[in-house]
Amino acid sequence: MNTHAYKIEMLHITKRFGSLTANDQVTLQVLPQEIHAILGENGAGKSTLMSILFGLYQPDEGEIKIDGSHVDIQNPNDANALNIGMVHQHFKLVETFSVLDNVILGVEDTDRLNRINYQHAREKLNHIIESYHLNLNLETRIKDLTVGQQQRVEILKMLYRDADILIFDEPTAVLTPQEIEELMNIMKNFVKEGKTIILITHKLNEIKAVANRVTILRRGQQVGVHDVSNVSTQDMANLMVGRNVSFEVDKKDRHVTEKVLEVQHLNVFKETQKVIKDLSFDVYKGEIVGIAGIDGNGQTECVYALTGMLPVHEGQVLLNGNDITNDSIRARYEKGLSHIPEDRQKYGVVLDFDLQSNLMIQEYYKHAFQKNNFLKKDAIRAHADALIDQFDIRSEQGATTTVRSMSGGNQQKAIVAREMSKEHDVLIAVQPTRGLDVGAIEYIHAQLLQARESQKGVLLFSLELDEIMKLSDRILVMYEGEIVGSFNPKTTNQQELGLYMSGAKRGQL
Repeated sequence: MNTHAYKIEMLHITKRFGSLTANDQVTLQVLPQEIHAILGENGAGKSTLMSILFGLYQPDEGEIKIDGSHVDIQNPNDANALNIGMVHQHFKLVETFSVLDNVILGVEDTDRLNRINYQHAREKLNHIIESYHLNLNLETRIKDLTVGQQQRVEILKMLYRDADILIFDEPTAVLTPQEIEELMNIMKNFVKEGKTIILITHKLNEIKAVANRVTILRRGQQVGVHDVSNVSTQDMANLMVGRNVSFEVDKKDRHVTEKVLEVQHLNVFKETQKVIKDLSFDVYKGEIVGIAGIDGNGQTECVYALTGMLPVHEGQVLLNGNDITNDSIRARYEKGLSHIPEDRQKYGVVLDFDLQSNLMIQEYYKHAFQKNNFLKKDAIRAHADALIDQFDIRSEQGATTTVRSMSGGNQQKAIVAREMSKEHDVLIAVQPTRGLDVGAIEYIHAQLLQARESQKGVLLFSLELDEIMKLSDRILVMYEGEIVGSFNPKTTNQQELGLYMSGAKRGQL
């Protein structure tokens, strides 16, 4: 039995990457059977600290103790041996493998002939799935699962290895509200079973909902440890960012002029299934149109059709009156379309390119960045440095940092910077603040409103109803590939929107 006060102690941890100090004398102390939140801006050093605890990085200075005893964690196998598990912000799964094969990968139970004992693994996993209501089919391939189900696979991997210290790194960044609620309940059940949880998140309401205490980091340093019951969300936000943060959006009355985007009777198939059904709507210059809906109701396919990533079976898409239905992706960009994609790592950045290349990747062939078929390195660097400064993109080596090494939030900032800084008439913003801290969210919201003031059309897809309600001039609700409701945010509420999002009010438009 553990009689020591702390389950985990990370004492005076320092980690440097070249000239960047990611963690500067950080101390983290976690009690047994608590949910301890780590809160901080993008690039504050949260994931680095947890990567040290999980053995992915080695600290330059400091000491780690588990149950009061010094431990040396050289790699994730050492962490697993200490019953430490981690769900990473970007999942570590093999898409073509089944759930079962992903979970047992690296810890296979084999016989004398080196054959895997699948029966024992299935029995143990089915018991875990039933105990924690994870609702997974072990034979399903990862690529056929939703993002929320993939996260459950990562949780299953931890539990299969008998982890009792569970690290969740931004676990709700890609989840629907319903999946978030399920995950919060799972975490509470873990604590009841005697497990200890470290939760990295930017979402202050989630900390208030499940955490016991919170450690706040700012620019690599610890700036406070608080009982969650004694600190407000406003106080946490201010401590995290180092200034007063406004949760309100200053939105002036809109002044719409003319249509900038027209979608007429759009029908889209994915394989043999009709996923967009006779979809029609308009976006005017100087307005933000929010698209609300439960994930999986055609929002992704609608975005893909508008941006050229999926072919249109029937219907038209007009941009500034010009038919772009069958245009290439580049042609659409050149005619005034910008796109912040839903999946930043798959469609938003080239992970193995440096930051400056990603910031001009759509315009490398233009005169500003090229002369006589040679890239203008000075111009590319100056362009990147300006956006890094304007959007506060943090990385180890500035413009020359490989994007793969950047935090998810800073990858997102880079995409937002690129798409909002280039010339455009319509911005399609899909989950634009996903994975961002409250300070960055405040800034991105201001940029979206500035685009509106500049007479741009903004089409906002978000699973965050608060974001939809705050920013939109009109709200359209999608359900099963159709628009089932159109609302003025001043005269509706989240309850009414929820009824339409669930299909309860279908046919009452």
